[in-house]
Amino acid sequence: MSQTTISPLRPTHAQSATLDADTALALAEEALLSRQREDGHWLFELEADATIPSEYVLLVHYLGEMPDLQVEARIANYLRRIQNADGSWPLFHQGPADVSASVKAYFALKMIGDSPEAEHMQRARAAILAQGGAEESNVFTRTLLALFGVVPWRAVPMMPVEITLLPLWFPFHLSKVSYWSRTVIVPLLVLNSLRPQARNPRGVGIDELFGRSRHAVRLPRKAPHQRWLWFGVFRGLDAALRACEPLFPRPLRRHAIARAERFVRERLNGDDGLGAIFPAMANAVMMFEALGVPRTDPAVARARAAIDRLLVMREQEAYCQPCLSPVWDTALACHALLEAGGPHASAAVERGLAWLRPLQVLDVCGDWSVRRPKLRPGGWAFQYANAHYPDVDDTAVVAMALHRAAYATNGEGQQSGGPQPDSEGIARAAEWVAGMQSDNGGWGAFEPENIHFYLNNIPFADHGALLDPPTADVSARCLSMLAQLEGSEAAATQAALRYLLAEQEADGSWFGRWGTNYIYGTWSALSGLNAAGVAANAPEVRRAADWLIGIQNEDGGWGEDGGSYRLDYHGHRSAPSTASQTAWALLGLMAASAFDHDAVERGVDYLIRTLQSDGTWPEEHFTAVGFPRVFYLRYHGYAHYFPLWALARYRNLRQDAAARTTEWGL
Repeated sequence: MSQTTISPLRPTHAQSATLDADTALALAEEALLSRQREDGHWLFELEADATIPSEYVLLVHYLGEMPDLQVEARIANYLRRIQNADGSWPLFHQGPADVSASVKAYFALKMIGDSPEAEHMQRARAAILAQGGAEESNVFTRTLLALFGVVPWRAVPMMPVEITLLPLWFPFHLSKVSYWSRTVIVPLLVLNSLRPQARNPRGVGIDELFGRSRHAVRLPRKAPHQRWLWFGVFRGLDAALRACEPLFPRPLRRHAIARAERFVRERLNGDDGLGAIFPAMANAVMMFEALGVPRTDPAVARARAAIDRLLVMREQEAYCQPCLSPVWDTALACHALLEAGGPHASAAVERGLAWLRPLQVLDVCGDWSVRRPKLRPGGWAFQYANAHYPDVDDTAVVAMALHRAAYATNGEGQQSGGPQPDSEGIARAAEWVAGMQSDNGGWGAFEPENIHFYLNNIPFADHGALLDPPTADVSARCLSMLAQLEGSEAAATQAALRYLLAEQEADGSWFGRWGTNYIYGTWSALSGLNAAGVAANAPEVRRAADWLIGIQNEDGGWGEDGGSYRLDYHGHRSAPSTASQTAWALLGLMAASAFDHDAVERGVDYLIRTLQSDGTWPEEHFTAVGFPRVFYLRYHGYAHYFPLWALARYRNLRQDAAARTTEWGL
């Protein structure tokens, strides 16, 4: 779509007296441009809860390394700051207490040197005991505690390393679980089988966190999402494995360990680590330690250094990120700037896309190829490097940005013909995304057909996030891409449309797997429906728009927190407004041709009023999710590019009287 001269953004009816709309847009654009790195990409912080920085501290002491006291002191400051008033630690900002996060944070602070008699530690201990004590911790926390000798290994579900040798047809095979589960589990199988002991030079323990003897802790109870019948079957299998493990032939175990190590080494990603996610990276390092691989081994040294790359260091605080998000940040920043237009934005987009192009994975058939052996690779990963695990969401967003930028550069409308500069890369991306479509018409993030739901009942899967099934938000993004690139008539596009319409909730919303939650899912779905040519007056579109309008906060913004992922969800629960969620709601309403509704004007006014003088929006709340109900995320970039994107689109639609919505997929 060509970039024309845009008239000023119309002031809203309640516009701030100190900041006009055009100035707000200019400030936000300048703030985003200032964060672009010299090589063209963007990278914002990715913050999780207390568990990752706590695990980082404990990993250092597990390995017996000489800790960096300055890093530990700053992490301690961070952990103390995010502690709840009742002494617990939550999974998201101002969220309820979580016993597992609290146990890890307490353990890390005590390891760093905080006295158990300190006021904040006493509050933490009381909060943990009030929740049933450390014996109520989840499986991942139990495994960590077993590695430190705090609880016996019988308190951890049985996961022998021989699992790596099971055939593809077996009910439990590593290809049947998600990429994140696979990369975490494989090194963990070695640890669970060898059962090494942490070095723990300071000899720190946490006996005081148990309501009964820590030696008496047994396997965890059934998780709320698990079914009694399946859980009972797998618990019985756990008991059988424990009885049979001493009889496993030693050569078989050596063979299984060798296969696990080979799996890990093949996927170490150089400086980016196994799976490029902290839990897998930490398990890999501990696995190498348990196997006696020298720390001077180049692969081991790089695997350990990759973890330190995740640290965020501030003057007084520090924390460890779960992973890095450069491709996601760069692609979304480019979309926001493509919407903003103008020479400075266009130049930044060109540099950002130039950085993205070489990162397309064209020569590695990753784990996804087990289900799609004939499909050529063509995706982008989320991180700097993760060739075995590109994801369709990033790929769709990058491909749409490349496609839109190509037309903008040529000064042509979307429907104009002729080859474009990125046509080959875009074609490979579209081919790969279409090939990753599941049989039901939807997409998971990293795997096709990852729908073996019975596996979420195994004792190890108390987090309920073992799988990567198709979801509405990812599927909507793929629908948007296919419709933008190829039109809406292709079979894959029509199947995606049917899937998405079938996934709409009774109240008109859509579930958001990777962003919080129904606001994110509904924006994603409305963007996909608009790209596929579904009319604005279609009942599905109108119900979704009405739902968004109905949940708008009194201040004009939109908000939703991690509590919306609860199993007994019965409708939207009000939460404080955030800039990113307000932007999603606005973009969704504008995709539904409701740009002239009063709710949109009030939302735009909210963004203008809450913009800070430096061109950024304050956003402490977590608006994304790793695992629903278990692991939440705060993308620091979301409050930069999404509100800019929404303001720019509102301006563009106001300028073009003939347009009711955007012609682009996002």
